[in-house]
This record gives sequence, C-alpha cells and structure tokens, in this order.
Amino acid sequence: MSKLISDDNGTSAQPLADSATVGSTDKTSSSETGHASKKSNATQSWQLSDFPVPAVEGRTRFHDLDLSLPLMHAIADLGFEYCSPIQAESLPHTLQRLDMVGKAQTGTGKTAAFLVTIIEDLLQNPIEEKRYAGESRALIIAPTRELAIQIADDAKALCKYTDLKVHTLVGGMDYAKQQTRLHNELNDILVATPGRLLDFCGNEDVHLDMVEIMVIDEADRMLDMGFIPQVRRIINQTPKKAYRQTLLFSATFTPQVMTLMEQWTQDPITIEIQPESTATDTVEQLIYLTEAQDKYALLYNILKQPEMDSAIVFANRRDQCRHLQESLKAHGFKVGILSGEVAQNKRVTTLAAFKSGAINVLVATDVAGRGIHIDGISHVVNFTLPEEPEDYIHRIGRTGRAGKTGTSISFACEDDSFNLIPIQELLGNTVPCLQPPEDLLQNAPAMTKKSFSRPAAGGKRPHQGQRR
Repeated sequence: MSKLISDDNGTSAQPLADSATVGSTDKTSSSETGHASKKSNATQSWQLSDFPVPAVEGRTRFHDLDLSLPLMHAIADLGFEYCSPIQAESLPHTLQRLDMVGKAQTGTGKTAAFLVTIIEDLLQNPIEEKRYAGESRALIIAPTRELAIQIADDAKALCKYTDLKVHTLVGGMDYAKQQTRLHNELNDILVATPGRLLDFCGNEDVHLDMVEIMVIDEADRMLDMGFIPQVRRIINQTPKKAYRQTLLFSATFTPQVMTLMEQWTQDPITIEIQPESTATDTVEQLIYLTEAQDKYALLYNILKQPEMDSAIVFANRRDQCRHLQESLKAHGFKVGILSGEVAQNKRVTTLAAFKSGAINVLVATDVAGRGIHIDGISHVVNFTLPEEPEDYIHRIGRTGRAGKTGTSISFACEDDSFNLIPIQELLGNTVPCLQPPEDLLQNAPAMTKKSFSRPAAGGKRPHQGQRR
C-alpha cells in the first residue's frame, strides 16, 4: 500500500509518519521546509532584469518563452542565453502540451529542451490535493545508467529554485535507499532505466497511472539494446496517449523508430535537427592504418605524448576494455574502466574520478558514448572502430567541447575495414587515413603484470550480443 503524503498547502510536502517515527519525520520536514523557504527567498530577490540577454535576429532567447521566474533563475545560473536549434524549434510546441518527436544528435541541447518543458508544466499546474508516495508526474526513460544519472543531475540544476523533487532509479545501486527516498518524498520527476523501473513498479513502489508527461530518450538506442519490450510494459502502465504528453527523441529515424512513434504519440510535431557538421568542427580526426598486433604499442605511445591531457579510449567489447585497462595500469597510467560488466557504484566513482582528474585515461565501451558530458577531454581514441557509424559521431563528440578543440585518433586494421567505409559515407568526406609515424610504433616497455593478450587487439568481429 502506498504511503500518503500530504501537500495540502501546495508548497511543502511532509510524509505522514507512523507514531514510532514521528520525531525523526518532523525533523526532516522542518529541514525541508527551511530549505524551501531559502529557495523562495532567493527567487523573490531575483528579477529577470538581473539576467539581461540582448535580442539577436534569428535567435530565440529563453526570455522569449515566458517561462516561470524560478525556472529562469536556474537558467540564468547555468548561463543559458539563447536556445539551441532543437530548443528553439521544439519549445514553442511542447510548452503548449503538444506531443513531439525529435531527431537530434547528442550535444544539441535536447535534454534541456524536454526538461524545460516538464518543469514549466509542473510549475504552471501544481497539485494541491493529497498525493501518494511513488506517484510520478513526469517520467523520463533513458537506455543507460550514466545517461539517466546525467539527466537527473541536469533536472536538479534546473529545479534549483523550485520545490520539485527529482528521483533517479537505475540498476546497480542500492535498491533500499532508492525505495526509502521514494517513500519519504514526493516524486515529481522520475528518471529511470527500463529494467530498474519495472522492478519498482512490480513491487508497487512506483505508480505510473498519474504520469502527465513522458519522455523516451535515445529511442534508437533502446532498440539497439533490446529494451523495447520493457518500454512497452512501462508505457502500458501510464495513462493512454490522449491523456498524457509524450516526447520521443532519437538520433536516427529508422522504420522501427517511426513505428514506435505512431504507437506511443498522438498527432506529434516532428522536428529534425541536422548538425551544422556531421562531425564537430572542433575535432581533428585521424585514422591510423595499422596491424592488429601493433595497436597496443600505438595506443601506449599516443598516451605518452606531452599534449595528451585526458583521453577516452573506446573499444567494442567488454573483454577488450578489461585487457586494455589492465595493461595500461601495469604501464603506470592513471586509468579507469567503464563498461557493462562494471558495477554501477564503481562506474559512478570512476566517472567522478575522471571528471576530477584523479584518473586521466578512461577505457570504455559505447555505454559512455552518449549523453556523458565531461569538458576538457583532449583526445578520443577508437581502439576499434564502432560497428554502427552513428556511434563514431557520438564517440568523437566527447572531445572538442565547450569551445575547446580536441583530437580523435582511430585505429584501422584489416578487421576494421568493414566498419570504415560506412563511417566515411556518413561523414560525407574522407577522414585522412595515414600510416602512423615510426616513433608511435615503438614497442611498449615490458610489463610487470601479465602481458597484453591478443584477443584485446580486436582481431575478431564479436558475435551478436558480445558488444557490451
């Protein structure tokens, strides 16, 4: 049975505790009320005039969207002045509660587009009657844990001056802690991966029958990862599409994605944003033609270059990543690993260490290719070329961010040739394919730990299901 949470005054939520826990609950409620009061005071002392943004012909300001003051205050803190193309084209429609299907690559601002829509709608339509624990007003489904956590962090930043509660449900994290928070706080915006969300729904810790807005992010990725049956089960627990607003985002519009769009949305606005360049102009791209057995020596020498500040090294399979991480660590690099076989709490810790500079090399599968925003990465190295050409774009987009330049270096041996041509076709131009300089092919020093093994060189194409 769901716990009843009172929200009678429409401003602060207080759990109705059992008598045995009244003291601790009152203390928590007092703290929350004080925090809400500070937020309110901060917003009241701030005016839109404190955030001047000049009008520019052909560009849409957030000022032009008539957003609520608490939301604009957070937008000002984040330094968002002008809408990106996906934001400028979608927000006038989605703020009117229209369904939308958006095609946009990572890094185009689509996360902020749907979060602004959600937050503004929830602020404009507060619920003043009593609510139950686990009742979500907005639901965002993301294919990977890292992306879900990133979206939730962005949502919390935009909710900074509101009383809206953001919850994150991802696998690999403590279920009991997530459950306790759901029981003790209102649940306005829920960001979740499909599997963990179904666990909570099955245990009746989450109820989706009151969802007003639903976002399905990276729909093409959901298809690739086999999540669509789970997403169907989730959607079947939400109100029918005529009684909810649905926003669906995808980097590609495949026939399968279009079928899902027809099933899950009602008369959607369709927006396609083509990137100004398929591969970012701020990234220098190189492809080194090499033998499979020379790849590790090439990687070692590249990572030793003085201009190498921090790098993500991508490989297609978990075992490749594991061998690379072990070998680089044995050679003295400060290196972490991010793949599907790494426990979620360890993945979170590793990402935090990479962001802080405690480690400067991250070996990863494509689990890190989308939605992870880390500024200051100087290099991306494709130890193996991705099987999906779009993944190449997502990988190299991890560098050259925030106005800085970056370098992408890809290794292409005889087994990578199958993947090289589709990537070049997608880019619309030929990325330079060069023989690596001799100094980059010098053998790496002998390792004190077990030698780097041949399978990690990427000599064989993985079987279906082995990619992550």
